[in-house]
Amino acid sequence: MEILYRRAPHRLTRYRQWLVHDDGRVKVTLARNVPLSKPVRVGGRVVLEPGADAVWFTFPGAWHDIGIFHGLDGEVTGLYANVITPCLFGPGGVWTTTDLFLDVWVGGAGAVSPRISGTPVRPHVLDREELAEAARAGAVTAQAVERAEAEVEAILRRWRRRSWPPPMVAEWPRQRALTVLEGMAPGPGG
Repeated sequence: MEILYRRAPHRLTRYRQWLVHDDGRVKVTLARNVPLSKPVRVGGRVVLEPGADAVWFTFPGAWHDIGIFHGLDGEVTGLYANVITPCLFGPGGVWTTTDLFLDVWVGGAGAVSPRISGTPVRPHVLDREELAEAARAGAVTAQAVERAEAEVEAILRRWRRRSWPPPMVAEWPRQRALTVLEGMAPGPGG
């Protein structure tokens, strides 16, 4: 399937991923060998390298999606929540959404299942300055800024109560997604 990912003011990026699960509550996709021009870093640490994998969770109607990021060695580097408009699922496996700039990052393998993790991990809110700049430039509305901030606060509240991420995130490790992918026909599809 293909995701058309808009970001103000005029950027459009296309992502191709494999749909490995859809039960109506969540769509799980696998981004294989992520084509990045440079590594994604949080706090100076590489959290996603070019060519690594990410397992994505898209919840119909939700204002964020969740990615489990991996290193090239397949080890989990952390959990990434991307604040977006609710995804529209179009015909032919084409999805569209708009990035609302803010992200929540929780580093380490313990981020995937904080209910059982003995290692304390803390979420970090990313890109607030980018959102503020876009608002100052008129690229996003005051309502969009308010909605993005509210979504981040909801994620953080749920994290503190240990009710985020949803349990199904821990149920879909990379290896499970790869196993499903191996059973599918060749070529990206939705």
